[in-house]
Amino acid sequence: MDIQAIKTASDMILEKISTRPSVGFILGSGLGVLADEIENPVMIKYQDIPHFPVSTVEGHAGQLVIGELKGMPVLAMQGRFHFYEGYGLDEVTFPVRVMKELGIETMVVTNAAGGVNPSFAPGDLMLITDHINNVSDHPLIGANNKELGVRFPDMSTAYSPHLKKLAKRAADHLDLPLQEGVYVWNSGPSYETPAEIRMIQYMGGDAVGMSTVPEVITARHANIDVVGVSCISNMAAGIMDQPLSHDEVIETTERVREQFLHFIKELINQFKEGEE
Repeated sequence: MDIQAIKTASDMILEKISTRPSVGFILGSGLGVLADEIENPVMIKYQDIPHFPVSTVEGHAGQLVIGELKGMPVLAMQGRFHFYEGYGLDEVTFPVRVMKELGIETMVVTNAAGGVNPSFAPGDLMLITDHINNVSDHPLIGANNKELGVRFPDMSTAYSPHLKKLAKRAADHLDLPLQEGVYVWNSGPSYETPAEIRMIQYMGGDAVGMSTVPEVITARHANIDVVGVSCISNMAAGIMDQPLSHDEVIETTERVREQFLHFIKELINQFKEGEE
């Protein structure tokens, strides 16, 4: 990955803000409402940032929102990039590299996912405990630049045990049911077949989606701590006798927006207490 391109994008963002963010959010389909809660926001369209791709998916606003959430300096990606949009994984993960250059140490990644675990229900929030890369590609393939990270990064704790503990504490404080499980990344853009879902269940997956894993791998390569939350927006193919649609994804995330917002705000409170 081009380090100069990372620095150019970072420098442009720094010219627009007065405080460096310490927490970065990647907001999935229908979950960009969190960015509306950021105080004193500076909004920068992706198309205005050098070397940034542009989000093409409904439910993704396509901008950075930088400001304060519960008194903590944050940066939120209001919309992400996907492999299925035709971007290479270096482009999909470019914003994570820029986050690192800006000084972000903690990343909260969210997504809308299909429920594979039959005990889940649409509208559940799932804390990601681990993931499975079910795509025959990887964001770190190619020459490794030691300035960005080590050649062979460890993924045994891809999702920070400490941050997972804070997330569970946040849910407990709100008396909010929080599922836990393994997220499986498929490329999309088609939804899985019932046979593929049975395979994912056999592999140990609890939820399936078309994002997140490349960003998490890149964040860990950059030594950024990660916590991940999926909104179970629908049950995967074959679990319920109905067709799947993106409209259902957006409808479900709209329904749970208040619950999601309360949870993330309480998670920020837990981050702040952890710093004290």
